Amino acid sequence: MVFSSTVFLFLFLPLALAGYYNPLWKGRTFRNGFLLLASLGFYAWGEPVFVFIMVLSIVVNWALVLAMARHEEHRRRKCWLMVAIGFDVVLLVVFKYVSFIARNLGFVLGNDSVALNIALPIGISFFTFQIMSYVFDVYYHKTTAQTSLVNLTLYISMFPQLIAGPIVRYQTIAAEIECRTENAGDFADGMTRFAIGLGKKLLIANYAGFIADRLFALDGLSVASAWLGALAYSLQIYFDFSGYSDMAIGLGRLFGFHFLENFDYPYTAISITDFWRRWHISLSAWFRDYIYIPLGGNRVTKPRLVLNLLVVWLLTGVWHGANWTFVVWGLAYFALIAIERFTGFASRLNSVMARVYTLLCVLLLWVLFRAESLLLAGRYITALFGFGATSFIDETFWLYLSNGKWVLLAGVLLSTPVVRRCGAALAHRDMRVYRIASVLGVIALFSVSLLVCIKATYNPFIYFNF
Repeated sequence: MVFSSTVFLFLFLPLALAGYYNPLWKGRTFRNGFLLLASLGFYAWGEPVFVFIMVLSIVVNWALVLAMARHEEHRRRKCWLMVAIGFDVVLLVVFKYVSFIARNLGFVLGNDSVALNIALPIGISFFTFQIMSYVFDVYYHKTTAQTSLVNLTLYISMFPQLIAGPIVRYQTIAAEIECRTENAGDFADGMTRFAIGLGKKLLIANYAGFIADRLFALDGLSVASAWLGALAYSLQIYFDFSGYSDMAIGLGRLFGFHFLENFDYPYTAISITDFWRRWHISLSAWFRDYIYIPLGGNRVTKPRLVLNLLVVWLLTGVWHGANWTFVVWGLAYFALIAIERFTGFASRLNSVMARVYTLLCVLLLWVLFRAESLLLAGRYITALFGFGATSFIDETFWLYLSNGKWVLLAGVLLSTPVVRRCGAALAHRDMRVYRIASVLGVIALFSVSLLVCIKATYNPFIYFNF
């Protein structure tokens, strides 16, 4: 079940809100219990078997962290930490990477019987990393162990952020799990944020994705069509994922939770390093705090720093998927960030050139991210520069450009803070007009999104299986 589906919008969410705000509930325990059952039901809707895998993971980590918390001796705490993290890594490897490993082993051995096909639980990378962040934070004394299995299960399985993040740290919402105050202001802000995210997903990401899918599927491309497809996919993945994050943050507000931001206009970045400070912020922070800094961060020798960056970006690539395209994608970002760090050339570019350089690198690497194989990625990227392209420009380019020009233009515009700054200027000039315009705009956006949702037959979600 995804947030942009009719089942969620017209059935699950209304029932969840009605049940949660039932005046018969007395005390936090009942509301937390209802939200937990709703969240497990949300996951079980699409994964009736794998919900037990998620619950098993939560129970095992809950028990191991409690065992770790009972000890003050560093050696014993570290032992329990290794057991918990080892369990989480093995679980992730089994379901996400064993098929990939077996497939490549079979290729090397020339034996197809080695191949395995293990189904991937939806969102396993997200909820596993969230569990691991809790384990690490207790180990480092950044938070206390949760003694209530119900509360910990609610933290991990809460449906707003369960499927695709953001990766919420336990310490961010620990106090709100047991003591929060729902209010009309948060509810209104949550609905506004949800409507914005839904609009991003249905009105921009889906249309851009339709164009990208058609162009990436063509055997022969003109240079112009190739660039249009790359642009369309770049807009699709941004509005798809940032829209989902907006919806998750908004849904959290509806139930009294305050999740941190996950995107900050990444396509306005002035370097690759800056891009990753703005894109999927919760994942970047996770790798920084739990991998990069424990390895020594940048307080090490240059060879060790290179190794630290290599480990982080190799793991980042692998986290996104079990395919060689993701491995190379992660290594490419490692190379770019290492070059920026050791040469400092990005900081010497003027603002326009810095943004052009960053966008060009990001766009090319999204092609690699999107491609099903390294061979197909290579063919597409070479077509961007005229090698193997059918022509410079063709009718296919004009067809998709004419049909999607307003969506693409809106996507480009909304990828920048221009609209937000215009709103701030209007608010500064006349707050009353700004509030009226905002309310009417959100109502119109939500209404159009609902109409599109009812009619839509194309509704993919890129990060759904991560």
